[in-house]
Formats: sequence, C-alpha cells, structure tokens
Amino acid sequence: MGDFEFREKLKERTKTVALRIIRLYQSLPKSGEAQVLGKQIIRSGTSIAANYRAACRARSNAEFYSKVSIVIEEIDETLFWLELLWESGIMKKDLLQDLYKEIEELLKILSVTRKNSKKTKDEKSTDN
Repeated sequence: MGDFEFREKLKERTKTVALRIIRLYQSLPKSGEAQVLGKQIIRSGTSIAANYRAACRARSNAEFYSKVSIVIEEIDETLFWLELLWESGIMKKDLLQDLYKEIEELLKILSVTRKNSKKTKDEKSTDN
C-alpha cells in the first residue's frame, strides 16, 4: 500500500470513529454528568478526524509531524473520556470496548507514523 492509499484509509477510519462518537453521544443518558462527559468526548473524538485530514494537507514534514502530534493528543483524550464513561458507571464497558480498541489501534498506528516522519525529517537534515 502506497503512502496515498495509507493516508486515505486512515482518513476513512478516523472519520468512522468520529461518526461512532457522534452516535455514542446521542445515546448517552440526559443526566448532567453524562452530558458533560459527552460534550468532552464529542469534541475530542471528532477532532481526531479533522486534525488528521489537516495533517494530510501539511506542506512540510515538520508540519505533518506537528499536526499528527495533535491527533495523538486528541486520541489520548478521547480514550480518557471513554474510560470515565465506564468507570463512572454511566455506560457499560462492554458497550464501549470495540470503539476503545479501534481508537487504541489508531493511537498505535499514528504513533509509528509520527516516529517514522521524524526519522525521515532527521535523515533529510543530515543529507544537507
């Protein structure tokens, strides 16, 4: 799979996660604490896809690295809100487990992507 296909696949996966987060938010109880956590998770969870798309439009390797770092932060925050949803008893863990695993997998993929982009950047700077 080439770089373009890899990025397009990740764009699709992050967008699918965003849609799943929206549906999760819609299914939350109407209690105050559930809505507070819901607003946090919908912001961070949809931001993953938006920021990854921005990373794909980066004009330089350094900009790509920076934007992917933001995506990783948003992923970590989303995982935190999911953990709070089940640890607080607002939602059952088994209802969130598949989504959690998908987001964890994106974290692993994007962490390696960021690391590789840093290597490429470092290699280019030593070539000069």
